[in-house]
Amino acid sequence: MDNIARLLVIMTYLRDPVQGCSWDLEQTFASIAPHTLEEAFEVVDAIERGDFDDLKQELGDLLLQVVYYAQMAQEQNLFDLEQIAKSISDKLVRRHPHVFGDSDFADDKARAAAWEVEKARERATKHPAPETQSVLDDVALALPALSRAQKLQKRVALVGFDWPNQSGVVAKILEELEELRDMLVTGECKARIEEELGDLLFAVVNLARWQGIDSEGALRAANKKFERRFRAIEAKLAEQKCRPDDCTLQELDALWANIKREERTR
Repeated sequence: MDNIARLLVIMTYLRDPVQGCSWDLEQTFASIAPHTLEEAFEVVDAIERGDFDDLKQELGDLLLQVVYYAQMAQEQNLFDLEQIAKSISDKLVRRHPHVFGDSDFADDKARAAAWEVEKARERATKHPAPETQSVLDDVALALPALSRAQKLQKRVALVGFDWPNQSGVVAKILEELEELRDMLVTGECKARIEEELGDLLFAVVNLARWQGIDSEGALRAANKKFERRFRAIEAKLAEQKCRPDDCTLQELDALWANIKREERTR
């Protein structure tokens, strides 16, 4: 028995109404969904750390999520793993006519345009009535907010709802920043400040899109850099038998500046 078949058998046993695991039997599509998101993020984390032993384990955990959904769906006579595999295989062939067909694109831009046309056609089949169709269909609500903002912006840009150049994006960021600053000065309510802060973040994501930068990845990198530098501060203070809360803000700022200089000279 190959290991994919073995995994399917194990999942069947776990969900067996008589001899299965009580926890596994209680699960539903909705209850498993948060675990799927967590496992996907752990896959990304392993990749970013370059830990390929861990990546193998995390990919196994993610594969389990797919097998879990397939088992529950099969129990309800909805679909099974074979149909899942067929669906993605058909989609890959359909979206790559230059590989599996006789299409020939002049460049990557033409290929990307054809890809978007095919995706739009697929969306239209889900919403056959024109009045129910939107260019924003299928932008998943569960995406991380930065990623979803970037995808929404990309979709509307396809139909011409976009700045003519990057300077308009930068001007919008400055406008939103000024509006937020005014609200902070005048003491606006928290709800209005939150709304304006959201507008500012949305505008910054748009600049990332214009630059061809993944905003979610950029913020993860910034988080990683911040964590590395703060841990370095803690390490330097530990050598002096101190902790961050033993220091003034000015002392912590000085340590931060030193660590930044050290990083630049490496």
